[in-house]
Amino acid sequence: MRTFEPRAGEKIKAVRVDEDNLTVDLADGRTLSTPLAWYPRLLHATPEQRNNFEISHAGFGVHWPDLDEDLSVQGMLAGAAAPGVNVAV
Repeated sequence: MRTFEPRAGEKIKAVRVDEDNLTVDLADGRTLSTPLAWYPRLLHATPEQRNNFEISHAGFGVHWPDLDEDLSVQGMLAGAAAPGVNVAV
Protein backbone atom coordinates (compact mmCIF):
# COMPACT_ATOMS: atom_id res chain seq x y z
CA MET A 1 0.00 0.00 0.00
CA ARG A 2 1.31 3.44 -0.97
CA THR A 3 1.74 5.95 1.84
CA PHE A 4 1.46 9.68 1.31
CA GLU A 5 4.77 10.51 2.97
CA PRO A 6 7.29 11.67 0.37
CA ARG A 7 10.38 9.53 0.03
CA ALA A 8 13.87 10.97 -0.47
CA GLY A 9 14.13 9.40 -3.94
CA GLU A 10 10.99 11.24 -5.01
CA LYS A 11 12.65 14.64 -4.71
CA ILE A 12 12.47 16.63 -7.94
CA LYS A 13 15.78 17.22 -9.71
CA ALA A 14 14.52 18.78 -12.97
CA VAL A 15 11.31 20.00 -14.57
CA ARG A 16 10.52 20.42 -18.27
CA VAL A 17 7.32 21.75 -19.79
CA ASP A 18 6.54 21.72 -23.49
CA GLU A 19 3.29 22.36 -25.32
CA ASP A 20 2.01 18.83 -24.61
CA ASN A 21 3.65 17.42 -21.47
CA LEU A 22 4.99 18.12 -18.01
CA THR A 23 8.09 16.04 -17.34
CA VAL A 24 9.77 15.69 -13.95
CA ASP A 25 13.05 13.92 -13.21
CA LEU A 26 13.32 12.44 -9.71
CA ALA A 27 16.36 11.84 -7.53
CA ASP A 28 15.94 8.06 -7.77
CA GLY A 29 16.31 8.13 -11.56
CA ARG A 30 12.64 7.94 -12.52
CA THR A 31 11.16 10.34 -15.04
CA LEU A 32 7.46 11.16 -14.80
CA SER A 33 5.64 12.61 -17.77
CA THR A 34 2.02 13.71 -17.66
CA PRO A 35 -0.08 15.39 -20.36
CA LEU A 36 -0.77 19.09 -19.94
CA ALA A 37 -4.42 18.28 -20.67
CA TRP A 38 -4.51 17.09 -17.04
CA TYR A 39 -3.64 20.60 -15.85
CA PRO A 40 -5.80 23.20 -17.64
CA ARG A 41 -3.94 26.18 -16.15
CA LEU A 42 -0.70 24.91 -17.66
CA LEU A 43 -2.35 23.84 -20.90
CA HIS A 44 -3.76 27.33 -21.54
CA ALA A 45 -0.70 29.23 -20.32
CA THR A 46 1.86 30.90 -22.52
CA PRO A 47 5.26 29.21 -22.91
CA GLU A 48 6.74 31.98 -20.74
CA GLN A 49 4.23 31.29 -17.95
CA ARG A 50 4.83 27.54 -18.17
CA ASN A 51 8.57 28.00 -17.91
CA ASN A 52 8.35 30.35 -14.92
CA PHE A 53 8.26 27.70 -12.21
CA GLU A 54 10.10 26.89 -9.02
CA ILE A 55 10.69 23.59 -7.32
CA SER A 56 8.86 23.90 -4.01
CA HIS A 57 7.84 22.03 -0.87
CA ALA A 58 11.41 20.98 -0.03
CA GLY A 59 11.80 19.51 -3.52
CA PHE A 60 8.55 17.54 -3.63
CA GLY A 61 6.43 19.99 -5.62
CA VAL A 62 6.40 22.52 -8.45
CA HIS A 63 4.91 26.02 -8.21
CA TRP A 64 4.01 28.36 -11.09
CA PRO A 65 3.65 31.84 -9.53
CA ASP A 66 2.16 33.44 -12.66
CA LEU A 67 -0.57 30.79 -12.76
CA ASP A 68 -1.14 30.15 -9.04
CA GLU A 69 -0.62 26.46 -9.81
CA ASP A 70 1.00 23.91 -7.51
CA LEU A 71 1.60 20.24 -8.28
CA SER A 72 3.10 17.59 -6.03
CA VAL A 73 5.19 14.54 -6.85
CA GLN A 74 2.69 12.49 -4.84
CA GLY A 75 -0.16 13.61 -7.08
CA MET A 76 1.82 12.91 -10.23
CA LEU A 77 2.81 9.45 -8.98
CA ALA A 78 -0.83 8.76 -8.13
CA GLY A 79 -1.94 9.81 -11.62
CA ALA A 80 -4.05 12.64 -10.22
CA ALA A 81 -5.24 15.27 -12.67
CA ALA A 82 -6.56 18.68 -11.66
CA PRO A 83 -10.02 18.62 -10.05
CA GLY A 84 -12.74 18.37 -12.69
CA VAL A 85 -10.48 16.83 -15.32
CA ASN A 86 -11.63 13.39 -16.39
CA VAL A 87 -8.67 11.09 -16.97
CA ALA A 88 -9.40 8.02 -19.09
CA VAL A 89 -7.63 4.94 -17.77
